[in-house]
Amino acid sequence: MVFKRRDPKSWPRALVELLWPRGGWTRAFHYVKHRMRRLPDSPERIARGIWAGVFAAFTPFYGFHFFIAAGLATIMRGNVLASLMGTFFGNPLTYVPIGVTALSTGHWLLGDHIDERIHRSFVGKFADAAADLKDNFLAIFTDARADWTRLSVFYDEIFFPYLVGGVLPGIFFASLCYYLSVPLIRVYQKRRKGMIKAKFDALKAKAAAKADVKRKAEHPTGD
Repeated sequence: MVFKRRDPKSWPRALVELLWPRGGWTRAFHYVKHRMRRLPDSPERIARGIWAGVFAAFTPFYGFHFFIAAGLATIMRGNVLASLMGTFFGNPLTYVPIGVTALSTGHWLLGDHIDERIHRSFVGKFADAAADLKDNFLAIFTDARADWTRLSVFYDEIFFPYLVGGVLPGIFFASLCYYLSVPLIRVYQKRRKGMIKAKFDALKAKAAAKADVKRKAEHPTGD
């Protein structure tokens, strides 16, 4: 096939590049930044898209951030492509601080006291919820009784506090990115237009010079 990779990625390599892109996250960040700046849209629309993407990164709906960002950008009349790029605010390097901030804020807003709840680690509650989903699915085909206790604990202690607690920091960081992006994008677009105009003027001058040389060659006496 024409577009098939010559060296297909193995699943371990694909997983490693998902957690740490080739060239590192700094290079990936600069790539996304330059792509955003070059979007053919107004700075305000691009920045609204960025707002939607950053806010979506603070929601607990992992795997659906693109859809949430695109939906918010559409409602806000922002640039949808910028919103998809904005979701890269959430990545393996930032998901932990985002999660800790969202959960802490959520438990604080809901008045929960984590140390008084069931003693189970954060990862353990995820594992318990996954086990409940698996066991209850298998219970459909067996005589086993469905039990949603662990999934209920996960919802009460992780998902709902994360959902509630992600709103305030999500709005804060999304708004911060918006107000930082508008002037930066405006300056970049203005400079880029100037560079394009300068190149166009240079091409015009070069074409005019060639035409003048040709005219003088054809009419050496100036007639």
